[in-house]
Amino acid sequence: QVQLMESGGGSVQTGGSLRLSCAYSYNPNSRYQRYCLAWFRQAPGKEREGVSALESDGRITYADSVKGRFTISKDRATLYLQMDSLKPEDNAMYYCASKPGWCWNMDVSKFHYWGQGAQVTVSS
Repeated sequence: QVQLMESGGGSVQTGGSLRLSCAYSYNPNSRYQRYCLAWFRQAPGKEREGVSALESDGRITYADSVKGRFTISKDRATLYLQMDSLKPEDNAMYYCASKPGWCWNMDVSKFHYWGQGAQVTVSS
């Protein structure tokens, strides 16, 4: 139903910037008229957590830990996550994800479709 393919990521020093991209495509025969697109991350030994979500009506949600530093956006076929002022605590594998309907406050259990992940490493 949904295909997601990430690119970007890498290693930067504290205070640096990176941009993640996620090419997405939906089944044109899908019965769903709206989809949520979101970014999650998972650090070693920790649970996967929501970073930012973009509703189909344009509303955006950010986790408190990234507000003012990360920016989510999309164009017709690609979801982006611009990450500025990166900190060592942002070290994680980042995943783009999607689900039919609304974003449900980035409840990870509600998301059905996932990208393969992109590693972000921030050194102090």
